[in-house]
Amino acid sequence: MAYRKLLQPVTATACGPVALALAFQLADIFQAHLSAVLVRMDSRDIAPLAGEGLSGALIEDMIAATEAEATSRASAGQTLFETLREKYHIPLAESNPQPGRPSASLTTVTGQEEQVITSLARLADLTILPHPCADEDVAASDCLHAVLFDSGRPVLIAPRQSPNAIGERCCIAWNGTVEASAALAAMMPWLTRASAVRILHAEDYQRRGPAAADLLPYLRLHGIEADIAAFTPINRDVGAGMLRAAQDFGADLLGMGAYSHSRLRQMILGGVTRHVLGYAPLAVLMTR
Repeated sequence: MAYRKLLQPVTATACGPVALALAFQLADIFQAHLSAVLVRMDSRDIAPLAGEGLSGALIEDMIAATEAEATSRASAGQTLFETLREKYHIPLAESNPQPGRPSASLTTVTGQEEQVITSLARLADLTILPHPCADEDVAASDCLHAVLFDSGRPVLIAPRQSPNAIGERCCIAWNGTVEASAALAAMMPWLTRASAVRILHAEDYQRRGPAAADLLPYLRLHGIEADIAAFTPINRDVGAGMLRAAQDFGADLLGMGAYSHSRLRQMILGGVTRHVLGYAPLAVLMTR
């Protein structure tokens, strides 16, 4: 199935503009509608602080500061959206976007970003999120994980810097899991367009399920030719070995399942997903 609706939260984080620019590029590539969303913090969320012993005057000052910051971020986000929309020549379609034509809309919603975006992502073919590339981007990381775990839809994590190309040389990280299978399905619109496709696998990465070689006849049925490459961990780190293999292929997009092990286990012991989220220099499509 082709991507017809893209979702992108407009954020003021360090990597936010790169993600929004990429979203506009994808709207053009797939002739899709980009639904951009500005999420304003609800100042009423500060009200419970009254029970923490803070004075009413101090709470009012905090609410006023929150409103001022939200207004400033919304204004900056609207300016960024319009600047990039004009740059990529994407028509504005606030309502009734037409299928098969690129368009974009910007909506402002009040609430918690991870809750709002996760809910909206359930009716989007692909959600494009900024790379959690700096300490200030804690909210971006929270949103990313919320969408991964609770939307049931694929997430495209933008790289730190705008790529020269995307989707021309695609890698699929395969380990036989249900997460990898979902990532493969989400990658199909890319794979049918790519000039080169490579399946990456490793003994240390494989779980129970189909082997990497089993993907070849499946992809051929979809008119996709691919090759297979085994990679090895670097300093016992599977994620580092995977990223090196993708780099050696010259990949501009990596598709993979996320958190085949639990997120808690990966946070404590490390893991492939955690390494890729932290260090990937290219765009990564993930599913959970």
